[in-house]
Amino acid sequence: MENTQEELKAHLMKTDESFRHLAEQHAQYHKQLEALEAKSRLTPEEEVEEHRLKKLKLSLKDQMNGIISKHRAQHVA
Repeated sequence: MENTQEELKAHLMKTDESFRHLAEQHAQYHKQLEALEAKSRLTPEEEVEEHRLKKLKLSLKDQMNGIISKHRAQHVA
C-alpha cells in the first residue's frame, strides 16, 4: 500500500537530512510571510521582501517535491 503524502513527508523528515533542512527553511519563510501579511500595510521594502520570501518558499517546495518524487520512484515495486 502506497504511503500518503503526509506519511511520506513525516518519514522523510525523520530519515532525510536534506529534506528536513528544506522543510525547516520552508517553515521559517512561512512564519516570516505570516508576520508580513499580518500588517495592514507594507512599506515598499516589505513588499519586495514578501515577494522574495514567496519565491524562496516556492523554490524550497519544488525541491522538497523533487525529493518526494525521487523517493517514490525508488520504492515502486
